Amino acid sequence: MKKTLVAYFSASGVTAKVAKNLAKAADADLYEIRPKTPYTAADLNWIDKQARSTIEMHNKSFRPELLDHDANISKYDVVYVGFPIWWYVAPTIINTFLESYDFSGKTIVLFATSGGSGFGNTVKELEKSCEGAKIIEGRILKSTQSENDLKEWIETLDI
Repeated sequence: MKKTLVAYFSASGVTAKVAKNLAKAADADLYEIRPKTPYTAADLNWIDKQARSTIEMHNKSFRPELLDHDANISKYDVVYVGFPIWWYVAPTIINTFLESYDFSGKTIVLFATSGGSGFGNTVKELEKSCEGAKIIEGRILKSTQSENDLKEWIETLDI
């Protein structure tokens, strides 16, 4: 049986709820990707061109610092990586996370929460951050999805 981790970044709590349900459905360990400097509501105001998240997302080389590096990726075969979609891609903290560990030979299954947009260029933007890993574009998940729904989705994946 493959050892599985659900790693997630949640700015408002929505992705955290989904990740916790997914971890139960996948019988996986859970790890929260946390920025060293937490995001405030003002930081997340995507309408404000000076908001931290807006500035980060317009500079693809920006890498927010992680609070810790305790994920112990080496012991997992499959890592679900979850995040909210920001500007049709993953927040740059996901790049920071992927670049902080060796994912060679691992399978990464992406999942996201979104107010309406899809994955856009997410896979393309993240592939550079985890060379040697197999990335699967998962799906946009809602906080209302049941554990059974998530189990059914997991069964459809090629992992």
